[in-house]
Amino acid sequence: MKAARLHGVGDLRVDDEAPPSARAGEVMVRVTAVGLCGSDLHWFTEGGIGDATLTRPLVLGHELGGTIAEGPRAGQRVAVDPAVPCGTCELCVEGHPNLCPQVRFAGHGATDGGLRELVAWPEHRVHAVPDSLSDADVAMLEPLGVAIHAVDLSHPHVGGTVVVVGCGPIGLCALQVARAAGATRAVAVEPLAHRREAAARWADVVLDPRADGFEAELRDAVGPLGAHTVIECAGNDDAVAISVEAARPGATVVLAGIPDDDHTAFPAAHARRKGLTFRMVRRMKDVYPRAIALVAGGHVDVRSLVTHTFALDDAAKAFEVATAREGLKVVVAP
Repeated sequence: MKAARLHGVGDLRVDDEAPPSARAGEVMVRVTAVGLCGSDLHWFTEGGIGDATLTRPLVLGHELGGTIAEGPRAGQRVAVDPAVPCGTCELCVEGHPNLCPQVRFAGHGATDGGLRELVAWPEHRVHAVPDSLSDADVAMLEPLGVAIHAVDLSHPHVGGTVVVVGCGPIGLCALQVARAAGATRAVAVEPLAHRREAAARWADVVLDPRADGFEAELRDAVGPLGAHTVIECAGNDDAVAISVEAARPGATVVLAGIPDDDHTAFPAAHARRKGLTFRMVRRMKDVYPRAIALVAGGHVDVRSLVTHTFALDDAAKAFEVATAREGLKVVVAP
């Protein structure tokens, strides 16, 4: 089979290699689509993410779906949950599998991901999907799941105002999920014009943080007290500062963005006076069934977020396009 492995910063090679073997409790999935995530771009451009660094050639890709290739479920289309928690540690038992210290995660550390033709994965971590979902839709369920988890952490305020700062694919999903959760007013903040255009489909107000008069426009958009819910999806200090400014006193600010230098700073005095609560997004919990239901039921549109599709042989070009932020979601179709 073919696989794309990252050998070093910017060094992605597609080669033939032996297919994996499915062990007891695993199914073999023929991969049909893999989305490139911002965390994949950290690996590609920096050789790691946070305190995790490249120690061997690694197959990236954790937003994936495909078709079961063999066994009793052969031919069934599935979404692959990239996280495999241990299921027995204290955090797993307490209901926080996304915080499991022993979690294995596709395309991270020592666990190869989806940028290959075949993946052997635990059967209980793959989810059947209806035929109404395209292959790219299935790959988009993972970033949608992160957005669902982020909105869950925000304790959505029915009838309230939501602000999403950073409107890449996860931010655009968060706008839609917050709407589905009961927000009646949505404000999007995004510096890139094509992303603002996309956000305008779901936001009442779309703002460019680089524009003259942005601060006054933001105050007008969120009202005198500020927004009930703020979700930051950009991963930089400017976005966090905007989030603090947009939030009303007592609100929760959810930080979903991943900073390039593994550090986050914010205006402490302003946040303290407002009594803000910050919540950090660690991937997601077990939300795949909800993500599937939202897309299948037409409540969330992920299909329009996929702007580029590449063959596996062109995976390096796919990473270049994604790194340049030329579109929204870049998908590789092995």
